[in-house]
Amino acid sequence: MTAQRGKDLLLKIGDGGSPESFTSVAGLRARTITLNARTVDATNSDSPAGWRELIAGAGVKSCAVTGAGLFVDAAADETVRQAFFDQAMPNWQLVIPDFGVIEGPFQIAALEYAGRHDGEATYSLSLASAGALSFTAA
Repeated sequence: MTAQRGKDLLLKIGDGGSPESFTSVAGLRARTITLNARTVDATNSDSPAGWRELIAGAGVKSCAVTGAGLFVDAAADETVRQAFFDQAMPNWQLVIPDFGVIEGPFQIAALEYAGRHDGEATYSLSLASAGALSFTAA
């Protein structure tokens, strides 16, 4: 696999329709996608030679996304801002070129606006997974 350009990662929000349509909401200049799986330790006095034993598939899985950049337009800004204030959990797509698409419900955990007097307004946001996610390979 060759190196990927970070700017090619896309963050899209769903419209809740059937079939659901996804729209890019922001030009992300920096972003991180973190996948986690907590383990469940089942180690006991009968564990072979005292080695830790884990229960397969029993842990809690989660995904966190952070990003910063510029909204593509006022409508995208309004969509994200309203989802934050409603504490809604719309479906999002995280498009990772040559890797795949992670899709599912996320809640906006943090939304921050900033700007310089001589530059554009910027934002940063954090998304927390709020249900089962799917992965489709590219």
